[in-house]
Amino acid sequence: MIPGDISLIANEMDLRERYPKPMSRASDKVLNHLDFHCQSILALSPFCILSSQGPEGADISPRGDPPGFLRVLDDRHILLPDRIGNNRLDNLVNILNHPEVGLLVLVPGMNETLRVNGCAKITDDKRLLEDSSVRGKAPNIGLLIAVKEAFLHCPKAFVRSGLWDPSRFIDRSSLPSYTAMLTDHVEGLSAEESERQGEIMTKRGLY
Repeated sequence: MIPGDISLIANEMDLRERYPKPMSRASDKVLNHLDFHCQSILALSPFCILSSQGPEGADISPRGDPPGFLRVLDDRHILLPDRIGNNRLDNLVNILNHPEVGLLVLVPGMNETLRVNGCAKITDDKRLLEDSSVRGKAPNIGLLIAVKEAFLHCPKAFVRSGLWDPSRFIDRSSLPSYTAMLTDHVEGLSAEESERQGEIMTKRGLY
């Protein structure tokens, strides 16, 4: 229960008074392009989180592929392929209306992350997409992201969470299966129908 008289912060000055001033290596690290280090991280990353803003609010989704799937076209452009998924198209529809996106780029075993902010366009240009082929299949759609900001993020969140520490991995059986949770989330969805739809998704494959 949230108390009715909860204290709230409503302006930037009030907010910044609660924190020490950032040091120069934090405040001055933002690039307007992808330097050698950014490109090296992108080449090693098999996973990123994509954020966008739509008319109904913010959205976010995971994206993953073999390392290098975030293709650097030049020092100001990235191509992010769109693979087979649930076809909700949340981020893609958002981008049609609001092209600003953010990427959080992760490399397994590395506690530092790369943040990229920019503007995205949706492309079906086969000349761009062909080089994003996996298992002989090129994506039908990709996001062409023009980089506005790129910067490294410190490791503290990963150190605190122990995200890459196998000793902290959960026993997956401590939570219900994905199908079971969906059956609870989706009104009128039976376990049998959930399994049927899951089998269709499995047949569609990853690529």
